[in-house]
Amino acid sequence: MTRRRLLTSLGPPIVFGLAFLGLWEAVVRGFDLKPYFLSAPSKIVEAIGDNVDNVWDATVVSGTNALVGLVIGTLLGVAVSFALMRFRVLDDLVTPLAVALNAIPIFVLVTVFNNMFAITSEVPRRLMVTIVVYFIVLVNVAKGLRQVQPTHLELLRSYAASPTAVLSKARIPNAVPYLFTALRIAAPAAVITAFVAEYFGGSQNGLGYGITSNSAGSKNAVAWAYVVGACTLGLVFFLIAVSLESYINTRRGLGPGGGTT
Repeated sequence: MTRRRLLTSLGPPIVFGLAFLGLWEAVVRGFDLKPYFLSAPSKIVEAIGDNVDNVWDATVVSGTNALVGLVIGTLLGVAVSFALMRFRVLDDLVTPLAVALNAIPIFVLVTVFNNMFAITSEVPRRLMVTIVVYFIVLVNVAKGLRQVQPTHLELLRSYAASPTAVLSKARIPNAVPYLFTALRIAAPAAVITAFVAEYFGGSQNGLGYGITSNSAGSKNAVAWAYVVGACTLGLVFFLIAVSLESYINTRRGLGPGGGTT
């Protein structure tokens, strides 16, 4: 990526972000808003500096839970997508169950998982992230495996291609962009799920607990410091997913959007 292209891509978001923070600071100071109502960005930066070790430790805990759930959920989603594509009966059985499971509120499942494992275990949060990621990946990859151009399938069948050849030559390449679309959605969703799940019990060591405990103690600037940690973690996960997609597309000889270069 050239310097000019990099500036074109990053310049507007950075300018907008700085303008937004400046406006935020001006509103807090201009209207003399109390810290318990809304903390100024300068106070939040100060709180981050004073609590950087605690915020970092909490970010590592929540980030690890999100990463483990993201990896397991992605692998499960891809594996089940192949099974559903191969067996129609299994598709009719599993898809409604997956939709129903995804519709259950987070706090219900986390409460059940917390009762199943030790109070200090991180497994309930990782299971919750796995379920959320699994559904996102399952829906997208299954769609990519099925929605192959009919002309491509007809061409392969005209050459008497085996089902395995059709899968490797047509269905899997068609599903790759769908997988990365799922990852771009699932990566930040994994972070959100990881720290939201901390609101409902378990070890008091993650970003979610840092946000709720400091908010309850009227330490809003410190709570916002943990929010910044969560936002940064989500952004890092998203950028990793985008970078991985760009790398794979480059290896396949495709452009950033999946088109041929």
